[in-house]
Amino acid sequence: MPPPPPAYEQLAERFRPVFARIAEHAAQRENERALAYDAVTWLREANFGALRVPRVHGGLGASVEQLFDLLIELGAADSNLPQILRAHFGFIERLYAEIDPELQAPWLRRAADGAIFGNATTELGEAEVGTLQTKLTRDGKGWLLDGDKYYSTGTLYADWIPVTAQRADDPSKQGRVLVLVPAEARGVERIDDWRGFGQRLTGSGTTRFRGVAVEAGNVLTYDRDRPTPLTAHFQLTHLATLAGIARAIERDAVAFVQPRKRVYSHGSGTTPREDPLVQQVVGQLSSAAFTAAATVAAVARGLGDIDRLRQRGEPTPESLLVDVELRTAKAQVGIVDTVLNAATRLFDVGGASALQEDRRLDRHWRNARTLASHNPVIYKARAVGDHAINGTRPTFYWAVGNRAES
Repeated sequence: MPPPPPAYEQLAERFRPVFARIAEHAAQRENERALAYDAVTWLREANFGALRVPRVHGGLGASVEQLFDLLIELGAADSNLPQILRAHFGFIERLYAEIDPELQAPWLRRAADGAIFGNATTELGEAEVGTLQTKLTRDGKGWLLDGDKYYSTGTLYADWIPVTAQRADDPSKQGRVLVLVPAEARGVERIDDWRGFGQRLTGSGTTRFRGVAVEAGNVLTYDRDRPTPLTAHFQLTHLATLAGIARAIERDAVAFVQPRKRVYSHGSGTTPREDPLVQQVVGQLSSAAFTAAATVAAVARGLGDIDRLRQRGEPTPESLLVDVELRTAKAQVGIVDTVLNAATRLFDVGGASALQEDRRLDRHWRNARTLASHNPVIYKARAVGDHAINGTRPTFYWAVGNRAES
């Protein structure tokens, strides 16, 4: 049996000073569009990226539930940071869920030593849905990697880039591989061209690979035909970030109201903090933050159950994988509207002064709207409804692209 995880408060005490340091200049970074290199460095120095690495490999041995609780706290400090690290933690979970256990140790030790893993998965263009244009070509004892990726969130800050690619000598499903590339390797170009109106510091731009030499040991195969907890894990990171935004909304509303003296002649209190209508709004914001965090925790428990089965060497029933995937979809449908509504209601606590750009309170709505636009919620609601009515199994692996012509 693996050792039990450390106490949550022990982990939180380690990282909360870092979170506070990150939160201190979050609005300023937004105003200046200053990329979060310093914040990522502080987290790296505190070994945040080793949370889910077992102690036997030099990590902190945190549970799945503890990871998501800490991601909520980090998201409250600056919602860019959990999204930057989403690919990193997702890669570690991919090792556990889909990669041969005998191949995991070197990568886990790198994470324990402070390495950050990015991502290069999504492609633009007119390719058929489910296909990859990024190719891995045999070159002697090794390989050469060529292709373009977009939405490479976190890769600007990463040491290693996991890249999904198609072996040129095997165009079948079995030829789809995960390639691990050093971020500074010759032929790699990372471009900060993400132009979304939210989550602007995540580095979610283009990554290009031109004849990048890849060692044979850095090519990992994985099975795309079986149910997996990985999709739920990736999606729950977005939802934990949204829950963190909800906490930041509550925090910033309280900080805005408490010192204010100016009231409206038709208001209901001698100061804003004594106005029952303002109190009601802040209460609604607090309730939204609680609901979002509690929902994330409910899904995280399911993922934690799957992880504990893995650690005991026991198989995961498909029914549990289906349940967790559906829980995640239901959570997404509920959390998105809750947090977006809270980000709008925030401005009901004050007048025009709440709109000042140095406060940058608008970042909460913009960031929440951006996160909510990933993996569109309408398809999650449809999948939940299809399962409820028809018992249809949810899709564990999905992709984007053009439909094949019939």
